[in-house]
Amino acid sequence: MGDHRSRRLLHAGYLALTRRSPGGRSRLPVPVVFGHFALAAAGLVVWIVYLIADKDVLAWTAFGLLVPVALLGFAMLARWIPVYRARSAAPAAAGAPSEPAERYFPVPVVAGHGLFAVITVVLVLLTALGIGGS
Repeated sequence: MGDHRSRRLLHAGYLALTRRSPGGRSRLPVPVVFGHFALAAAGLVVWIVYLIADKDVLAWTAFGLLVPVALLGFAMLARWIPVYRARSAAPAAAGAPSEPAERYFPVPVVAGHGLFAVITVVLVLLTALGIGGS
């Protein structure tokens, strides 16, 4: 579950920006953000246990946890894209009341996080299927 560090950076940045923005506005619902993080953390723990115990059911459990993580990630991406496009189209003054906190997420971090997430899901699925195993 490769991009743990980028996840922490995204979540820490989200929290810091939400606190600083007027009224703490965000288009990303807090339960979705923390659900995404909590399920990903649970999947990482299950994956580590799988690596130690080498039980196939744990690989499938980790994959099962990644499915809702991916769905929540896509939901957040769908809400972030219009914010990014609005920023690109007409840059607003910094700190304007209508600016959501996620407006400041760097595109390379979001893209890298998504890329590592897709790679992680594919590798976990291939491992669970026994493809390329020893």
